[in-house]
Amino acid sequence: MARLKEGIFGGFSGKVGNIIGSSCRGVDYIKSAPAKMTNPRTKGQTIQRSSFVVTQNFLRTMIPIIRIGFKDYAIDGKSAFNAAMSYNMINGINKVKDGCVIDYSKVLISRGSLCPSPVINATVTDDLLQFEWDPILNENAKSTDQVMVIAHNATKGESVFDVNAGKRINASTYLNMPSHWNGDVIETYIAFKNEESTLVSNSYYTGQLVL
Repeated sequence: MARLKEGIFGGFSGKVGNIIGSSCRGVDYIKSAPAKMTNPRTKGQTIQRSSFVVTQNFLRTMIPIIRIGFKDYAIDGKSAFNAAMSYNMINGINKVKDGCVIDYSKVLISRGSLCPSPVINATVTDDLLQFEWDPILNENAKSTDQVMVIAHNATKGESVFDVNAGKRINASTYLNMPSHWNGDVIETYIAFKNEESTLVSNSYYTGQLVL
């Protein structure tokens, strides 16, 4: 209930419907009350929010890679990171009962037209993640192309990577694994870029491994 201060032509204090009257230092104020949420977040909105969060949490652990890998899609004011977010929210997510999860086999951390290798493999030896590939030069591939390698630890929410891990012609490279990752599951990827970093390949998922 509201109280009229000076009859029907004066201010009032209290609440009438969704209107609140008050005064401060002799000045009367009227404002609308905050609206109650009558339309809670829909299932679609919940899924969209979950997709955004899990994709962001994954990609932000490897931002230097993303800046190179999605630079061709940083157009019309969109950053490489935002381009990677857009792509992977559509193509790299699986919907589950409680929201969304990353499909590590489908996400891309690099996207481009440079030819990758037809044969790629990753293995773990002690604290080293070893990558091997066929150095054959198909299409626009060159022996001087650089290799980018990535390992992601979902349990720790961390990634380690090397944006210049060696040349295509070398046919192999390795990545040191942090000691505090021992016993953890990792998701592994490789991608290629030319010497000038103006061309990149699509990243290739080299599998899930246990350290």
